[in-house]
Amino acid sequence: MNVFINKDIPEAGISLLRKKGINLTINPTENVLSRNEFIKICQENDVLLNVGANNLDEDFFQQCSNLKGIALFSVGFDAVKIASANSRKIPVGNTPDVLNRATSDIAFLLMQNVARKAFFNHKKIINGDWNTFNALENLGQELYGKTLGIFGLGRIGFEMARKCKVAFEMNIIYHNRSHNENAEKELNAQYVDFETLLSESDVLSIHSNYTTENNELFNKDTFAKMKRNAIFINTARGKFHNENDLFQALTNDIIWGAGLDVTNPEPMKQDNPLLSLPNCCVLPHIGSATFEARNAMAVCAAQNVIALFEDKKMPFCVNEEVYS
Repeated sequence: MNVFINKDIPEAGISLLRKKGINLTINPTENVLSRNEFIKICQENDVLLNVGANNLDEDFFQQCSNLKGIALFSVGFDAVKIASANSRKIPVGNTPDVLNRATSDIAFLLMQNVARKAFFNHKKIINGDWNTFNALENLGQELYGKTLGIFGLGRIGFEMARKCKVAFEMNIIYHNRSHNENAEKELNAQYVDFETLLSESDVLSIHSNYTTENNELFNKDTFAKMKRNAIFINTARGKFHNENDLFQALTNDIIWGAGLDVTNPEPMKQDNPLLSLPNCCVLPHIGSATFEARNAMAVCAAQNVIALFEDKKMPFCVNEEVYS
């Protein structure tokens, strides 16, 4: 079986594949392949191990119907047209659970940095603006006893909520398509409708899977319904928020601040006005960027490929209906 890996991944996954005698073609550079180059190489292989945000749409599947499977180096699969994969019986696998802690760590980090204006104050030192003590200047807010609102309380959201509960004794509210009984039992989390989530959250953190129906759900209308002291955190997908509307909400004191590990569009340009705001902290999508998480992701992706090689069901398949 021939496998194409469009960007290099940790050796933990590569070694598993090579031990099975699987033929690997790895893009040797960090250069992003053109759409035509990417499709041509996929046509020459049996399996794609996809790293990054390539658009695997209907056109892709029409041209690459030869593929026996796709292993994603990610937990999210919103860039894959699952219906197109299903119609061709192509299983798609992801890397769930292994990055829950790492990603929630970043949400927790951003929340604290926004609350205390840490990025902005750090820049003051770099710019030579650390002047004499001023008791009224650049004050932050404390998080103790505040209310954390989670949009999408799954595994990553649960880890974020648990951290906030233990560290700051925060009250947990959440909005899901269904109740999370485990969170309600262990964290005393309260299920609320979306409007209540907006109006009662001191910190609102997104941890949901992205779908087109949620595209730019957080916009000028939703920001206007949030508390003036609210902190908006997005470590899920940048398309959840409208970036211009967020900028206006931050500059007009509609909300207190925002912490982003994902942007809309992504990557963010270096002259983006959000980067100059004292109440906005932005990171370059590093939610899973730990040795532990990336190694585990590589192993999961390799296990999905090996299952195809052995004519077995992918252990982390997102469209199990193809096996029916």
